[in-house]
Amino acid sequence: MTADHASRAEILKLARVLDVEHDRLEYLARVDADDLKAFREQVTDTLFDANIAVLQRMALAARLLPGAVLAKIAEKVFGPLLCARIAGLVDVSRGVDVAKRLHPRFLAEVAAELDPRRASAIISRIPLDTVLAVAAELARREDWITLGRFVGHLPDPTVRQALDRIDDPGLLRIAFVLDDKSRIDHVVGLLPADRLGKLITAAGTDEDLWDPALDLLTHLSEPRRATLAPMLGALPEGLRERAQATIK
Repeated sequence: MTADHASRAEILKLARVLDVEHDRLEYLARVDADDLKAFREQVTDTLFDANIAVLQRMALAARLLPGAVLAKIAEKVFGPLLCARIAGLVDVSRGVDVAKRLHPRFLAEVAAELDPRRASAIISRIPLDTVLAVAAELARREDWITLGRFVGHLPDPTVRQALDRIDDPGLLRIAFVLDDKSRIDHVVGLLPADRLGKLITAAGTDEDLWDPALDLLTHLSEPRRATLAPMLGALPEGLRERAQATIK
């Protein structure tokens, strides 16, 4: 079951990179999740490294412009895709200066196109207010994949405040597509003490959340699983049985 969840999550993320409906990739469901992730990263690298020489020259030219001017050009001329391609090539201080001048709606569009591995130093230094505004915009768009890709690149206090502003179903969907599942228990530890129980019980109201909830359970530490045992009785029968089998 854990392997099926992992492969399904990777298919969702691969479909985003390829800009196709995830149903078209269902034939990959039995491929190992690690192989799917490696393929996704290869595709991402290929896309980002295309025309790299031109992008590097643009990044160098960006040094000559004031931040306010560059931000306007980014929004009105470059657009989100080109900004995402250049982000990992500019100086960190310049990238942060421009990012905080961009409208949260536009920055959310850039985030959706960005490979956070290439701009981690910039992401981690973006002001808190900007991050929270972008997170709120991505949540409004139900872009859980983009939110899940950025969790591992933000400092804990920022993650804590961002997740406090997202409802329980949204958190389950973010955890399902989190890039580094080994961080799930740590991220859950950043939430208020009573939030974990609410996450699991929220799945009982929507069958589409069953798989995300069960996947979350498989990545929790034994002590956290133990705290959930008394709450499982309130879940629908099918989910309750699967949850109980997962935490044993």
